Parts: sequence; C-alpha cells; structure tokens
Amino acid sequence: MNDRVTVSIQDGVADVRLNRPDKMNALDQAMFDALIETGVSLKTRHGVRAVVLSGEGRAFCAGLDMGRFQQMATPGAESAHELRLGPRTHGDCNVPQYAAMVWRDLPMPVIAALQGVAFGGGLQIALGADIRLASGDCKLSLMEIRWGIVPDMGGTVLLRELMPADRIRELAYTGKIVSGQEAAELGLVTRVSEQPLDNAMALAREIARQSPDAVRAAKRLIRQAGEGPAAEQLPRESREQIALLGGANQAEAVRARLEKREPRFIDP
Repeated sequence: MNDRVTVSIQDGVADVRLNRPDKMNALDQAMFDALIETGVSLKTRHGVRAVVLSGEGRAFCAGLDMGRFQQMATPGAESAHELRLGPRTHGDCNVPQYAAMVWRDLPMPVIAALQGVAFGGGLQIALGADIRLASGDCKLSLMEIRWGIVPDMGGTVLLRELMPADRIRELAYTGKIVSGQEAAELGLVTRVSEQPLDNAMALAREIARQSPDAVRAAKRLIRQAGEGPAAEQLPRESREQIALLGGANQAEAVRARLEKREPRFIDP
C-alpha cells in the first residue's frame, strides 16, 4: 500500500487504518487507490478471518479532500470524466465507489470503528463494512448535498439494507449531522461504543475463532438475501449448508465443542 493506509495482521485479524491524520483522513486520489489496493489484497490473503477498518488520529474520515471541492468551485472546471466517475473500472463500480464497495466484497467480515467524524465519502466507506461501531459523540453525515452533489460511493445501494427509505431521504436531502447515538437509533451504525476500536478488535477476534468456512458462507447468504425472492434464497441456504456439512472445519467445530476446547480450524 502507499502511505495512505496501513495494515497489520495478527491472530487472523487484519487491522486496516486510514493514515492521513493531519487531514482527518480525507479522501484524495492516493487514499482511494490505497483503499482499493488494500481491499483487493485482503481478498485472497491467507490467514485473514476478519478485518477491522478505522482511521488514525481524531477522525475516521472527513470525506472528500478540500482540494477536490476547490476545483469544483468554477463551473466546468473539473468534469466527471476528470474525476474518473464515468468509467466502470471495477465491475459495476468506478474508482471512488469501489473504495467503499470493496469491503462489502471481501469474503471475510469487516468491522468499522468510527470516532470523530464520518462525513460524506467517509461514511460511505464505513457503510461497506458488515458492522459499524461508533463512539456516542461521533458525528456522521451524508454531507454531499451541502456541496451541491449526491452520495455516489455506493451509499444509495448500501443504505437500502440498513434504513427505511424515508430516513435515507431525510439524511440525503438535508446533510443533517447525527451523533453516534442517533445513528444507532436510525440503524446507520450497529451500536454505540465508547471504545469503538478496542471493541471492534475484540469482536473481530471472536469472529476469527469461529469456522472461517461457516463465517464466509453466512456473509454470502446475508448479502444475497436482499437480492432476490425467498424462492431463490432458500435453495442458496441449502447449498451452503450441504457444502459445510462433513467438511474438515465443520467436523472440527463439533469435536471442539464436545471436547470443550478451542477449535483448530484450517484457513480457506
């Protein structure tokens, strides 16, 4: 990775941190590239069973770098093409979108730990995680409307899984800033934690102790549940279960429970 993102791995948990604390981890092109490079590398990284995503310093991410907004101040000064918004560079996504969606695409769970602020694109990156823990005084906002633009980093896709449409509209239309506590009540974050990074790491370690085959299957099923009718989802459940039953990790899970010991799973 470039210096915008740091990664350390221990006990099956990848500790991924946005590393631009002097700019509140604001998103410039180097940060977009580093987030994507990091996520892509973790997809096939042997031994990683859970990921914790956080920001160094006093904020998770303040959103788009101010330099980008300054370039937008003159009409026509920076086109969508120059911002690399048009080309579909990563499947259905452009570059900024994939900086958020890549976390959703990882086979293992991703937990975001939010403190300080998570504004605009920063919030959308957090939405790509499976679980979000936020401090009570953390400030979150879909702030794009204040700059005359819309959430365009996958937020309109990811929010549909978390909140009713009218609540999404209120946040998107107003740029309202909500606290971590309010965000938990809205469903924008999973829960409030006064030590979000410590608690996220503890949760990741707990997940890493489970069968990685079953955890990954659960992530696939939960994601697919909103993509089609029950007639399609129910057979998927059965297929995943058939693939798990009798496998080495499933048998080890049973043996460990019966023998009252920690399981020794094989990484996928």
